[in-house]
Amino acid sequence: MSKNNKKSKQKAQYLIAESTPFSYTPWLAANAAKNQKDSEPDRSVIDENGAAIKEFGIAAPSGSKHSIYCLNIIGQVEGHYILPPDNKTTKYEHILPALVSIEQDESVEGLLIVLNTVGGDVEAGLAIAELIAGMKTPTASIVLGGGHSIGVPLAVSAKHSFIVPSATMTIHPVRMNGPIVGVPQTLAYFQKMQDRIVRFITDNSKISEKRFCELMMATEEIVMDMGTVIDGQTAVECGLIDSLGGLSDAIDWLYKEIEKQ
Repeated sequence: MSKNNKKSKQKAQYLIAESTPFSYTPWLAANAAKNQKDSEPDRSVIDENGAAIKEFGIAAPSGSKHSIYCLNIIGQVEGHYILPPDNKTTKYEHILPALVSIEQDESVEGLLIVLNTVGGDVEAGLAIAELIAGMKTPTASIVLGGGHSIGVPLAVSAKHSFIVPSATMTIHPVRMNGPIVGVPQTLAYFQKMQDRIVRFITDNSKISEKRFCELMMATEEIVMDMGTVIDGQTAVECGLIDSLGGLSDAIDWLYKEIEKQ
């Protein structure tokens, strides 16, 4: 083989490698599903979608009226520190690039965020919530089981939030693990972090700052702690969540928003 032919072959292989998307990216499963919509089901599409759900908590639609992406936030939100292997976690380094991809992908018309979380890393949770709140893609969240702690800003970050009647949400002050220096600067840092969370929640829901702080600082609700546990009906009545409803309600709302556009 001549030197020029060898270089051309290497360049072609490089271009093929560069043009192949990572297997976990949302647009791969979405485009594969779109290409197979009018033909017989392809096993590779099913396998790709199953792998995306298992590894990254995302699912691409196939054969639906509108292309709505499903994003799961379950277990504990893992941030800068790796949690023990026996913990069920949602890794923010998976969720952030997925959200960026969904926002750019023209084939994705809406996003459904399914929440069942005990909370987790404050800054990781706020980072995810801020990205969702800044999306132009129609977004809806639904709280199932629980949307506790940092799950509260995640729930309200969508353009419309739903909660099932049996779900609960825990509202409490910021906690921190590990050694803490007992100086005024530490208390000031805690207050600033708390203010960030309260401001985000009140900006993205109908609850007032006064009412939210009352729930957060209550002492008679949780044993050996401060805060309040509210059910689905109460979350809607106080303005924290927009609507009481289930999966079909969330999908119907997304369809209406998509058709408005």
